[in-house]
Amino acid sequence: MTVARAAYAAGADDPAWQLFDRIGTFLAGQRLEPDPANFAFAWHLLHDPAGPLAIAVASLTDGGVRLTQRDIDSLGVESPVSARRVREKADNLVAQTQMQVEGFQDIVQAMHDETMGFGRDLVASADVIRRFGAGGEGAMFDELSRVTATMLERVHSAEVRLENATREAVELRDKLEEARDNARRDPLTDLPNRRAFEEAYADLAARGVGMCVAVCDVDHFKAVNDRFGHAVGDRVLKTIAETLKASCPGQFVTRYGGEEFAILFAAADLDAARVTLDNARAIVGAKRYRLRETDAPLGEITFSAGLTCVAEGESLGTSVGRADRLLYTAKSDGRNCVRTS
Repeated sequence: MTVARAAYAAGADDPAWQLFDRIGTFLAGQRLEPDPANFAFAWHLLHDPAGPLAIAVASLTDGGVRLTQRDIDSLGVESPVSARRVREKADNLVAQTQMQVEGFQDIVQAMHDETMGFGRDLVASADVIRRFGAGGEGAMFDELSRVTATMLERVHSAEVRLENATREAVELRDKLEEARDNARRDPLTDLPNRRAFEEAYADLAARGVGMCVAVCDVDHFKAVNDRFGHAVGDRVLKTIAETLKASCPGQFVTRYGGEEFAILFAAADLDAARVTLDNARAIVGAKRYRLRETDAPLGEITFSAGLTCVAEGESLGTSVGRADRLLYTAKSDGRNCVRTS
């Protein structure tokens, strides 16, 4: 710690250290956990104090209002570390794809060269046949046997290389598909993420499928993290995610961000969606959560939700915004309830 203080004192006039100091002050003032995601958010905000993120935050905090975790999640700032890892993985896959394409090109070129060589051998064999004439059957068949053996060897070699290249292509395709799926899946709950939700909404809208949108938020979730720690909070989120998925079969359940979940009810009217969602809410509220280590009770865990029917041609922002306002109404009405329109 003494070394750290000395380093900080030595760099007190350094803009980077000053930014570091402002980040700490900002997080403390907003009562935000100093985790990597919030630190990244604060860095983006304070690194560009006149940028669009700063303007949005100023609007949200006008009048001394503190930011909530939902506000931060909704602003969509990604951790630089996770972003870099995603880019690195994507770069590796692109490099593998390029190598695979180049490998196929090499095989095709080799087969082309071998075909030309086989053609030359056939011409040479024809010359041998003409030279030996009718009396040279033995030499003629020896030459034909040699050419045929050469051809079979080359074909076999090409088949082996094609088989290896095909296997590598299949493996690469599987890796690309896995990377695509990971980019659309929340690592904690294993639910589709916000990006997947947006894509599913766009797909249903393009196909003219009627749908309802629900936005759900765990009640008093910050208190769970404050009292029991983030590890317990993560287990609570995973349990709620599993319950929502099991209670809304056939529907598109996603983790929208933080302690917020969003559900797309495809080809369902508002009443049917409300019954399904209210049943899920009751199941979550009826669970008795306990600490794994001590078996001590956590207390009641509930969620509030806003549910709305999407009008034809309505944008994602409009429908989700309306569902979010209904969610706030549910919170104002005492939480642990569903509000619809």
